[in-house]
Amino acid sequence: MSSAHTDTFCRDHLPPREQWPELRFDLPELQYPEQVNAAHALLTGPPDEHPCVRGGGTGDEDWTYGTLRLRAHQVAAVLTEDLGVVPGHRVLLRGPNEPWLVACWLGVLLAGGVAVATMPMLRAGEVAAIAELARPALALCHHSSTLPDLAAVTYGGESELTRRCATKDDSFPAVDTAADDVALLAFTSGTTGRPKATMHLHRDVLAIADTFGRHVLGIRPDDVVAGTPPIAFTFGLGGLVVFPLRAGASTVLLDRTSPEQLADAVAEHGVTVLFTAPTAYRAILAAGKADRLAWLRRAVSAGEALPASVWHAVHDATGLAIIDGIGSTEMLHVFIAAADDDIRPGSTGRAVPGYRAAVLDDDGNPVPDGTPGHLAVQGPTGCRYLDGDRQETYVRHGWNLTGDTFVRDAEGYFTYLARSDDMIISSGYNISGPEVEQALLAHPDVVDAAVVGTPDARRGALVTAFVVLRAGATPDAVALQEFVKAAIAPYKYPRIVEFVAELPRTSTGKLQRFVLREQAARGEACGSR
Repeated sequence: MSSAHTDTFCRDHLPPREQWPELRFDLPELQYPEQVNAAHALLTGPPDEHPCVRGGGTGDEDWTYGTLRLRAHQVAAVLTEDLGVVPGHRVLLRGPNEPWLVACWLGVLLAGGVAVATMPMLRAGEVAAIAELARPALALCHHSSTLPDLAAVTYGGESELTRRCATKDDSFPAVDTAADDVALLAFTSGTTGRPKATMHLHRDVLAIADTFGRHVLGIRPDDVVAGTPPIAFTFGLGGLVVFPLRAGASTVLLDRTSPEQLADAVAEHGVTVLFTAPTAYRAILAAGKADRLAWLRRAVSAGEALPASVWHAVHDATGLAIIDGIGSTEMLHVFIAAADDDIRPGSTGRAVPGYRAAVLDDDGNPVPDGTPGHLAVQGPTGCRYLDGDRQETYVRHGWNLTGDTFVRDAEGYFTYLARSDDMIISSGYNISGPEVEQALLAHPDVVDAAVVGTPDARRGALVTAFVVLRAGATPDAVALQEFVKAAIAPYKYPRIVEFVAELPRTSTGKLQRFVLREQAARGEACGSR
């Protein structure tokens, strides 16, 4: 392959090849040409007049494929002709989910640049840390998301980039990037408190659409897609941008939407495919908005494990069979999932076509079915950290080790137990924190729950629950403990129950258990025992 990058920063900072996972391209659709530009591929296909992307919050942007093609090519022309961007330059993006952010992301790739999308909720210090790692040549910021210390070209409204784009046409020729040129740097959402940059190639962008998007979701040209994850989060990038564009479908972009507003938007825009987290589905039901999901034919859940109780509650109320899935920033998107008749509530699913998965012991050997172990994955995408001092932690024995403890059954279904560091060893028992969480969430008064271990000299650790109750509910730790004992093995019940107003979460909605573990270790969790 012939790299198009004249700025070789990304190639220079890839891990050594011997530290890469084994990559697999077993499906015919994964046989990409040596030179491919992912943005050009995503923009090729549907006629100009086909609906493409809508700004679902304000309603002031409603673009066809022809409009998005024009805008993306205009952005690429401005970047190269006016702003000096060359292939390989990193371009930092910052803004809410709306059509211009999609045009900017595609324009960066068309120009041969490397997109570095950041969450608009990040503070100046967090963005500065990302910039220090990525060393962007330029930043493009929505006019509502500028930062005092970030020199950026603004877009949207009457801002600089928008004005410059008006002087360009759609004749910009896409840079002939290599399939293995880096297309984006994706930063982990910081559940450990220390973000990392993962590097993804042009072929990776297409591969997630040609595996999970094609074989599990089956998105069609007549679908209307929407969801809550930010585009800077790879779950959102795939679900709201890559998958619909690859299928010729349309997408509605919503920004910072409450579950109730999300349900109303589904009905208002005729959304047929929805991407959000388990907590949002549960909140929609609690708000009495289940009827607003009537348009949906696909409901997708990721970001956290989907409790069986939530799956059944949504199915009973709407008839929808939620598609659960597990992915990671390091792998770009979902690699285990199940849809339709393959779904088994409580199980994440089976390896997505194009991927293979296994459960391994500490030495990298497969464990017998039914035995907990480390989830290991191989496929067309894989972990490559930017200057990663943890590359050899995530990639071992040719596998991507996700940091999750799973169990597989004889039929190839994988069931999530916990993050590997969330397994609680108490009095010699291995206890899955998420299993206790699911038991708590089945209680009608519990809105949210998280379970961690509190260090204990006698037992090793105490199962500790942080619980958010519905408005008006009376805190009763003993009642919750008895409820859990009746639902799962009694030794798993939370010996400490702490009632809190909310749980610490990242900007993408992921639970920050490390914050709770630190709080518990400091002795700040002191509820009923």
